[in-house]
Amino acid sequence: MTYIKYILIGLTILFFASCEEEYIPDTSISEQEIVVEGYIEVGEGANPTFVILTKSIPFITTISSDKFTELFVKGAEVSVFDGDKTVALTEFCLTDVPEDLKEQVYAVLGLNPDSTVADICVYADIFGQIKKDYGRRYDLKINTGDKTLTATTTVPQYVDLYDFMFDDPPGEPNDTLAELMVTINDPVGVKNYYRYFTATGKDRRFITPFGSVTDDAIFDGRIFDFPLQKAQRRGGDFDPETFGLYERNDSVFVKWCSIDKAHFDFWNTRDFAASSGGPFSSYTRISTNIQGGLGIWGGYAVKTYNLYCPPK
Repeated sequence: MTYIKYILIGLTILFFASCEEEYIPDTSISEQEIVVEGYIEVGEGANPTFVILTKSIPFITTISSDKFTELFVKGAEVSVFDGDKTVALTEFCLTDVPEDLKEQVYAVLGLNPDSTVADICVYADIFGQIKKDYGRRYDLKINTGDKTLTATTTVPQYVDLYDFMFDDPPGEPNDTLAELMVTINDPVGVKNYYRYFTATGKDRRFITPFGSVTDDAIFDGRIFDFPLQKAQRRGGDFDPETFGLYERNDSVFVKWCSIDKAHFDFWNTRDFAASSGGPFSSYTRISTNIQGGLGIWGGYAVKTYNLYCPPK
C-alpha cells in the first residue's frame, strides 16, 4: 500500500505539472503615454515652478543611459494659467545650464550632479511671471505633437509647525543621535493634507521619507506633538539603530508642505506602491490628476525651517 500511495502522489504531481503553461508577460505597449511631473510652490523657501515631461515605458524594460535621455519630451508647449494670465514655461536642458548655476538647479530638481548622466530637460517659469498666492488655483496645459494634456491644482493655506525639539530616541541612551519632535496646531473642521522633506549638513538636497504624506484624520483641530523622521534615500543601507534619527552637532533642514487632496492621493498611492513590493503584494494603481496622460501637477504651500541638532 505504501508503494501504491507514493505512485499515486507522483502521478498527481506529474498531472498538475503537465497542465501548467509558461507565463510570459506582455511587455509591449500600443502607445506611449506622456508622464507629467510638475510643481508650483508658494511660501518661504519655495522653488521655481517647473514641469518635467517623459514617455511611459513597459514595466519590464532594460534601459541604458542613452535610451533614458530619449524618454524626455522636448519641444512641447507648456503653460500655466494663474487666474489672471497665462504664462508660457521656458524649456531648457541641464547641458544648457551654466556651471556656476548647476548646483542650484540640481538641488531644486533633487538630483545628484555626480550621478546624473542623462540630459534632463525641464520646462520652468525662469522669469517668475506666475502670480503665487495661497488658496489660488493653477491650470496646466501641455501641447505636444497631436496630444493635449491638462491638469489643475490648488495651493492651500499653509499650516505651521513649531516647538522643534531634539530629544533622546527611545531605547538605550545614545550620545550621537536624536529624535526630532514637532508640534502642529491643525485647523478645526478643515480637511488638511501634509507632506515633508528633510536635509542635513551642507548638502541641502531635500528628500522625502518612505511615507511622505499624511492627513489630519487623527488630529483634526488639535494641537498635536509627533516625531518627524529623518528621510533616507531609497536603495541605501538600512540600519534600524539609526533609522529616522538625526546626528547631533549637525545642521537640519525641514521643508513642511500643505497640499490638496489630489496631490495627497498621488503621493499616498505612490508611496504605498513603492513600499509594498514582493511576490505576494497587491497591484496598486497610482492616482493621477493629469487629463490625457499620467503623473502629477501639484501645488505646495511650503516653509523651510533651518535647525541645529545640538550635542548632548
